[in-house]
Amino acid sequence: MKNLVLAGVAVALVLPVMAEARIDVTRSANGWVLSNGLIEASFSYNEPGTFQFDSLRSLVWGDVWKAPENVISSPIRFATTGTAVDAYIPLRFISESTQQIDRRGTRLSLVFDQNDGGFRIFLNLELFEDQPVLRYSVRVRNTLERERHVRMADMLSWNFAEPRGNSFRAMRVNQWSVLPPLKNFEPKESMLADDATPLIVRSGAGEPECAWIAVRDSRDRGLVAGWEFDGRAEATAQRIADEGRLRLSAQVSDLNRLLAPGDEFQVPAGFIGLFHGNWDEAGFRTQRFVEAVLAKPLPDTAKFPYVVWDSWAYQTRINEALLRRNAEIAAKAGVEMFIVDLGWAKQIGEWRDDPAKFPSGLRALSDYVHSLGMKFGLHIAFAEAAAESAVVREHPDWVATEPYQYFGAKPLCLSHKPVQEWVIAELLRVIDEFGVDWVLQDGEHIVKQCTRTDHTHDPADSNYSNAVDGLNSVLDAVQKQRPNVSWENCANGGSMMTFNMVRYYVTSITNDASGALGSRQSVYGATYPFPPRYTDRYMPENGSNTYQTRSYMFGGPWIMMNKLESLEAADLALATSEIRVYKNLRGQVKDSQVFHLTEMPREGAVDAIQGYLASADTSTIVVTREMAPESNYLLKPQGLRPEGNYRVRFQDDRRIYMMTGEQLMRDGVRVQLPEAQSAEIVYLEPADTPFGGLNLE
Repeated sequence: MKNLVLAGVAVALVLPVMAEARIDVTRSANGWVLSNGLIEASFSYNEPGTFQFDSLRSLVWGDVWKAPENVISSPIRFATTGTAVDAYIPLRFISESTQQIDRRGTRLSLVFDQNDGGFRIFLNLELFEDQPVLRYSVRVRNTLERERHVRMADMLSWNFAEPRGNSFRAMRVNQWSVLPPLKNFEPKESMLADDATPLIVRSGAGEPECAWIAVRDSRDRGLVAGWEFDGRAEATAQRIADEGRLRLSAQVSDLNRLLAPGDEFQVPAGFIGLFHGNWDEAGFRTQRFVEAVLAKPLPDTAKFPYVVWDSWAYQTRINEALLRRNAEIAAKAGVEMFIVDLGWAKQIGEWRDDPAKFPSGLRALSDYVHSLGMKFGLHIAFAEAAAESAVVREHPDWVATEPYQYFGAKPLCLSHKPVQEWVIAELLRVIDEFGVDWVLQDGEHIVKQCTRTDHTHDPADSNYSNAVDGLNSVLDAVQKQRPNVSWENCANGGSMMTFNMVRYYVTSITNDASGALGSRQSVYGATYPFPPRYTDRYMPENGSNTYQTRSYMFGGPWIMMNKLESLEAADLALATSEIRVYKNLRGQVKDSQVFHLTEMPREGAVDAIQGYLASADTSTIVVTREMAPESNYLLKPQGLRPEGNYRVRFQDDRRIYMMTGEQLMRDGVRVQLPEAQSAEIVYLEPADTPFGGLNLE
């Protein structure tokens, strides 16, 4: 892993500020060119009617990724039984249109008919201001008078020419898993073999890896790619040396989509972008694109990510009086969101408050939490139901065929229309009845597998159907009707980290209450493909020292899962103080470029992670000693302006230094870590910034 961190340039290559943000779509003699001043994407339409990708060009670094001369490449690639539609299939051009879209984007829409093939194809190509990334999507319509099945759909169909003598490295990141082999967002770097052996990335709910891949060559020219699908997918990166090409692909697994005459099928969207530098640069380009284009808008730009308390320390042994006492303490400590976790309902799938636990009703607790100035959150695993619940007893046929055993509950098949309608109605009722501001969605394998023949989905198409017709449709319906409620993704931990997930949730758990070291490990890996706010952490410790508290400060919402009423006065005072520290730095970290300054956190070492906010030229760095023998660490930050003058200060240490960016990056500064388990926060700010200028609330 050390080479993974240190390879490439040490200083980020900052994109220039454009004098005029403008996106151009130009029609050439035989194609189209899209440009936003940072990236240029070229496509052509050639006789006998093939549509093909020509090149991606960086207008900043001069890097050019061309299609191979001997292979036609196209983002259009899908197949039915016996018929493949790809770059080699003749298409008849029908129409084009250009429109402005949300998030400061421009969309080129192209329509083609497959010659004698019975498909109308709709291709969208999108560019956005200040983003060196192309987003695209394909939709197909069955124009025949008979049914057909789509059996393959590629969300990442690209071929690039490979210069002779080049080599390629690829990076991907694990998801979270408690099943052997255990996974906790480990970044994995591999050389691409020159014999066309594919590097495989398996993504989606319950799969091993995140839906992201980055590739860079020996000159540090790089590509980043992601696919917007929560179901299972298999992506590959191949270096086919004897053909002189690099091939990328990401196919929906187990696809069998029935299209009646006139029906349409949407291939999940994808994106591909350019970077130049190391893996931190690949992550930064991805994160900025996700935040600018895909991510659910922030619920509160001033305060998010929130300080949160969650009741899971008590597991299901909760009641009204207990939670009221914790709410009072939480509010005084500075907590902003109060979440009642599993155990509030009569049972899983029967989403009514338990009168034995809440004699005044759960709404009374919600109102009390609101009166204390906090938001009210509720845990709900809406795709699960206990065998004894009314919904399963009355509708045993609603249960999906694949058992997942979420606390012994049975899985509901969300793509079965009656289930979907019931879940939507229940979620709307729960939100309204209990005054919910925040939904903590949980469950095992959120995208279920189901092969029942009496459901409204095709029994061989469960993966796509449960993701798109099921989960997405439920979230679309509920969020449209209750737009002010925020959603947190938890798939029994961070096991559905995709670029479709970010469209519906304001944050996501990484690992599931795995302690201080585990928390830092998950944030380390997850902040390559995802913005820091999508790395919330559950803190099970009492927070009796700053090693514990600061292990949860870098990233998204800080969620405490401790028994507040049992805390000693000193521990509560420390928690209150550390909450103020977190609130002071969260705005900076949320929007920062992340630099992974060390190897992945581990026992016996020091780890450091930096957030650099270019707009303010400031950095926040969390340095943690994990039983390392050394009591200090030479910190060398990255991304600074070499000629800039910076004030260096610490959260605990009383020292203050004035150093140039060049000195800091070259010579470093010593960070004192006196205890075997200890943590320090380092602040870098322009020398002329008023003292304490990092408070961005």
